Amino acid sequence: MVNVSIARRYARALLDVSSEVGRIDAVAEQLTAFADILAKNPELTDVLNNPAYSRSQRGQVVEGVMKLIPGLEPVLANTLRLLVDRNRLVYVPDIARVFRDMADARAGRVRGNVTSAAALPADTLAQLRQTLQQLTQRDVILETRVDPSLLGGVSAQVGSILYDGSLRTQLDQMRRELK
Repeated sequence: MVNVSIARRYARALLDVSSEVGRIDAVAEQLTAFADILAKNPELTDVLNNPAYSRSQRGQVVEGVMKLIPGLEPVLANTLRLLVDRNRLVYVPDIARVFRDMADARAGRVRGNVTSAAALPADTLAQLRQTLQQLTQRDVILETRVDPSLLGGVSAQVGSILYDGSLRTQLDQMRRELK
């Protein structure tokens, strides 16, 4: 089981340091990119988390991966080296997620997911984003998904609130009312 308090501790420290240099969003992007590289390469993750490899070997691997990220922020590079030294690389995906959430909260942003039966045009998506911003009183960053099983309409989740205007849900509700 992953210890979220460890991830939170490192994310908070990284957030504090990156806010001092005014590079929170850049660090968030790069940390997410680093975590994505690890997620897409199970062999690499095995090398970094396997105690059979020495700390210096893992450090060399991390240095190599850091070279894949252009313009890596020094505060992030130092944090990744610290994670190697403390044998905490296993927490990188959680640190990235918690860091992004903390950075969003500090910037007054909230992330949301929009699911529709077909791809939404850009103007419809912009209008939906503006409506969600008015409802939440925050800047909304939307990720879109297409799910043909919705039949029609849109389902949007922002934080823990679900706005479901899908045809499938409306049909299910009518079916329950008619019983």
